[in-house]
Amino acid sequence: MKYLIGIDVGTSATKTVLFDETGGVIASASREYPLYQPKNGWAEQKPEDWREAVLDTLSQVMMESGVFKEDVKGIGISGQMHGLVMLDEKNEVIRPSIIWCDQRTAAEVEDMLSIMPKERWIEITANPPLTGWTAAKILWVRKNEPENYNRCRHILLPKDYIRYILTGVFATEVSDASGMQLLDVPGRCWSEEVLNKLDINPKLLGEVFESCEVTGTLLPEIADRTGLSEETKVVGGAGDNAAAAVGTGVVKDGTAFTTIGTSGVVFAHSSQVTIDPKGRVHTCCCAVPGAWHVMGVTQGAGLSLKWFKDNFCQDYVEEANKQGIDVYDLINRDVSQVEAGSDKLIYLPYLMGERTPHLDPDCRGVFFGLSAIHTRKHMLRAVMEGVSYSLSDCNDILNEMGIRVGEMMACGGGGKSPVWRQMLADMYDCHVKTVAQTEGPALGAAILAGVGCGIYESVEAACDALISADKTTGPEENQAGLYKKYHQLYKELYEDLKGSYKKLAAL
Repeated sequence: MKYLIGIDVGTSATKTVLFDETGGVIASASREYPLYQPKNGWAEQKPEDWREAVLDTLSQVMMESGVFKEDVKGIGISGQMHGLVMLDEKNEVIRPSIIWCDQRTAAEVEDMLSIMPKERWIEITANPPLTGWTAAKILWVRKNEPENYNRCRHILLPKDYIRYILTGVFATEVSDASGMQLLDVPGRCWSEEVLNKLDINPKLLGEVFESCEVTGTLLPEIADRTGLSEETKVVGGAGDNAAAAVGTGVVKDGTAFTTIGTSGVVFAHSSQVTIDPKGRVHTCCCAVPGAWHVMGVTQGAGLSLKWFKDNFCQDYVEEANKQGIDVYDLINRDVSQVEAGSDKLIYLPYLMGERTPHLDPDCRGVFFGLSAIHTRKHMLRAVMEGVSYSLSDCNDILNEMGIRVGEMMACGGGGKSPVWRQMLADMYDCHVKTVAQTEGPALGAAILAGVGCGIYESVEAACDALISADKTTGPEENQAGLYKKYHQLYKELYEDLKGSYKKLAAL
């Protein structure tokens, strides 16, 4: 039997899973690490925390599995996108990574728009300049921390820093690189025009591969520490959502998924480059060679529910610990007791600003319509509905672009919630399905490794063989009609508050 490893370097934790070649889980391990917010709207993590989490979990799955190291043929890496990792001439980390949800770069986005018009940015990078993306972060460091920028010799994304740790190779792949705002997305290579305009030395960037291409093998010291073989191959891998697409079988036209993790994503596969001229959704290269994907992003999806739980639901946590169950099972139970619409309570999920459709780093979270009738259960349901309205905004834009999806897969932590799946089915007005395989990005990364190692003929063939549907949730007509009315009001609220958000940010 041959084996493959998928590593998912997430925002809250790294998860490493050892699979056999049939997609069966042999061993799994995860390690959490902190998120730092030095200022309002800032978000950073230490790359060294990711490194130790990866090496520890690799060692754990190898030790627990008992498989021969020679039988582990490949490793695929998935990871949070857009983070900026800077290394010096000794290949040591210069500063904490500014990660995907950081919103400090509004001024740098304006600088980018003064350098080149929005329309040209969209033509080349398939997206307008964005606060959360890597290019603006590079400019921020250059402007605000010139001593750090001058020390920089390598610019990497989070998962590609892990690639360097494992293999000593400086490289990336097309799906993750698409989120840097430095890639020619239609051409699947670094954009010479963009790098010249931003005065970024291309030598700072690694070589670009396709997601299932082999980029290197394990360094001897890494093999020794983890119990793996120096012959184990490491492939390009993919950004977290591109890997999740592979892990849920969304690799052909007409297929899409919604994931509710820390952020939320509506992601559709496309064999053609399809770009929103307004820049409201993101077009990126996907992990299937020669194909792309279009995705809308909600910044504070699962983050919103976690924030509410952490701050206002300590008794839920204590009760869940007593019963030995997941705290979100208790939350789902209580939310299901509240009718759709949360008795006229609406939540705007803008804890970290918003991407789709507003591209607004200054907007912030709101409970609208709060009255004495409302309980904590109502607020919990309103949070879940508010995230769902935001995801529905994303789906509406995909429909507007002519991307038609017959059914939607659901994944991520929120996808496990039957209450949340019902909300999505009602708002999308289509069936929402889950897959029997639950490892998402880790499985997707492992499949890419299997293609690179020659175990599978192609990404599509591997998904056909390994991935199967599980639960199906259909829309309920009455709730779907009610949600359309609430969704319209939800959209109006942002427009009503837009100016106030700017004033608040300026205080």
